[in-house]
Amino acid sequence: MSTPDHLTARRSAPLNGLVRAPGDKSTSHRALIMGAMATGITEIEGLLEGADVLATARAVEAFGATVERLGEGRWRVTGRGGFRQPASIIDCGNAGTGVRLLMGAAAGYPLTATFDGDASLRKRPMKRVTGPLAEMGAWFGWKAEPDRLPVEIQGGSLSAIDFMQPVASAQVKSAILLAGLNADGVTTVTEPEPSRDHTERMLRAFGAEVGVLPLDAGWRVSLKGGQPLTGTSVTVPGDPSSAAFPLAAGLIVPGSEVTVEGVMLNPLRTGLFETWREMGADLTVSNRRMAGGEEVGDVTARHSALTGVVVPVERAASMIDEYPILAATAAFAVGSTVMRGIGEMRVKESDRIALMAAGLKACGVAVEEEPEGFTVTGGPVRGGAPVTTHGDHRIAMSHLVLGLAADEAVTVDEPGMIATSFPGFVELMRGLGADIAASE
Repeated sequence: MSTPDHLTARRSAPLNGLVRAPGDKSTSHRALIMGAMATGITEIEGLLEGADVLATARAVEAFGATVERLGEGRWRVTGRGGFRQPASIIDCGNAGTGVRLLMGAAAGYPLTATFDGDASLRKRPMKRVTGPLAEMGAWFGWKAEPDRLPVEIQGGSLSAIDFMQPVASAQVKSAILLAGLNADGVTTVTEPEPSRDHTERMLRAFGAEVGVLPLDAGWRVSLKGGQPLTGTSVTVPGDPSSAAFPLAAGLIVPGSEVTVEGVMLNPLRTGLFETWREMGADLTVSNRRMAGGEEVGDVTARHSALTGVVVPVERAASMIDEYPILAATAAFAVGSTVMRGIGEMRVKESDRIALMAAGLKACGVAVEEEPEGFTVTGGPVRGGAPVTTHGDHRIAMSHLVLGLAADEAVTVDEPGMIATSFPGFVELMRGLGADIAASE
């Protein structure tokens, strides 16, 4: 089936139904990479089969692992105890998490590899990861311009470092820890506030010992080099970042009640849900249980009268990918929603602050943009505008959700990129009753 050039969302009747979120993207990347670093077989259930994760699957195969798809979401990775010399360039597509974690893993082995990606990934900064990896002893050669892909890496013979992050980043922390597995000494990463801990959890599942020391606000994570990983079974929970889109639609479309089952409830990933509740959202969780070492539950959103809030700056690390959809829901709230301390949004797949501000303004929403954040003041949402996404999947999905409750239709361009994180998004939303259709 060909991908349409544009998608248009129109004001919808009440949305109702029960759906399952796609597998968590962060967990999916890590399961493939650690499975390839390990010795033996890793069975994965619920893997997200989006373009980003599939790029990582191809990459670990290029590094010597055997990767097999057994069925929908069911994959088997046979690792050989480490990465081998690849025969070709490692093309990570649009996968920012994939390339940064893969560089960390590859840095620990005596190999030479060139990492590249699509036009969007080539615009994203890499030195935040390559800097500390170079301190550990890896060598990087920039092919075009410094800090941007493509880059060549020469790994092996690493020494542990004690790295203090200026801003909490799970990608940076994870890359350092994966490199630290094959470094001489104890590698530590100190964060000013806790970032996602999926890497620490999964390393333990693969047999590694990881220490976590709580500090006043953040924590210090450490691991000793030379620890082998052993293949294991991984169940990937539903991605809260993806669940956010049907749940947001449930909150803003009058008369709606939407349930997303099997959503990860890791406290470092639920900042959006906390913020929505502070805004007055009718958001409930049922059937709490454990899956793949993570707590999951079924989350129900009902149409709610929302009120603007000031989002705590320290919450940013737990919901950095959810600010676009938060901004879309804030457009329907009474008063202003203030989002600050989120400068990292400007170096995601796009400058998400600028694109969300531009799209919301085009739809008649009051937005004040700042260098490190923005403020959205709710009110009647006119819609009726074409929105430029620059190929960013979260910008596209956020504005399509906005269009479901706006007075006039909202159209987004380059919707094909939605498949990077949420394959089947349009079909799932239509199943709930959303009016989303291809358009010229």
